[in-house]
Amino acid sequence: MNYSPPSNKKMTEIDRKRILEQVKAWFRTVILPNHLKNTRKLASSAQLDINPFLAPYLAVYLTGELTPEALAKVLIYPRVLGSSITTSFGQNIQKFISDVLDSFGSMVAGIDIEFIDQVDGRKKYCQVKLGPNTINKDDVATIHGHFKSARNLGRTNNVQVAHGDLVVAILYGEPGQESNHYKRLRDEHGYPLYIGKDFWHRLTGDECFYDELRVAISEVALEADGIDTLNDTIEKLAASIRVQQIAKPS
Repeated sequence: MNYSPPSNKKMTEIDRKRILEQVKAWFRTVILPNHLKNTRKLASSAQLDINPFLAPYLAVYLTGELTPEALAKVLIYPRVLGSSITTSFGQNIQKFISDVLDSFGSMVAGIDIEFIDQVDGRKKYCQVKLGPNTINKDDVATIHGHFKSARNLGRTNNVQVAHGDLVVAILYGEPGQESNHYKRLRDEHGYPLYIGKDFWHRLTGDECFYDELRVAISEVALEADGIDTLNDTIEKLAASIRVQQIAKPS
């Protein structure tokens, strides 16, 4: 990244706009191409594991009719709007940190970013996670170990790191949605959780930044005009299903 927000001042509007543009650039160059590619892969029924009982039922449930087009929609929508994009985002979380939050990057092992909390003015040492259900039992011990090492390193270098300044940031979600593993980090180990809007507010000083971020990401989808790719893939999959049905012995 090509800028560093002032370490002891509130972010400027220019700083915040740069982050928004970096998020859009990341979606445009990392997430969107994968999403389009994974959508196009669904054009052939041979690529899909089709439940012969459930798929027809869902086709009628969704559209009121049992046609190749209806079956294609039932098969494609969950993958394109659910598992495909969610997996891609999760797999690229470290690249998100590198591309979007790099100006806050930490040299401390196990710490993703360091930033001045724009709410309380204190420096925070932070691990960044994707969503409120994205860590497991083993991650709790790993994060706790990283934070303990960071405090020990601070003592060695005569830098005081308060326990409450070791935080876990969750990029999206609402308080109360966090899993029990996150709750253990907070309730048993005393590490603050900055979830969704709260994290982006503390990072940027802008209470509305989280909402602006969601709008910015939606704008990338408008640029891509993904509906054309989606409809084209549905048509091709419907044609593939139609051929497969004709080929079956009566």
